[in-house]
Amino acid sequence: MDPAALKEKLIAILGQIQADSGLECPPLSGGTKPVENLPKFDSKVWPVATTILATEIGATIPNDVNIFVDETTKLPRSIDETAAFVCDLLKKQSEKVAAAA
Repeated sequence: MDPAALKEKLIAILGQIQADSGLECPPLSGGTKPVENLPKFDSKVWPVATTILATEIGATIPNDVNIFVDETTKLPRSIDETAAFVCDLLKKQSEKVAAAA
């Protein structure tokens, strides 16, 4: 999956979560950082968004991976950065599977 397609899915999912929660949702773009810019987008919500994204793209995203925060720097990722991170994660997973075969 390419980052642009993943970004569009992520934007739709984040907007739907905010709407379903009755929360305000600012205009979402690639530069939006969900952790900083979305009201009440916290550790209770990001796993839900991650699970929905994984289901929609038909992939496995480990439960212990916070795709919305950089584990090394502890800084929130933008939607563009999140999409690139997930694409890279999926690529690494497929390489592991190919190497094990």
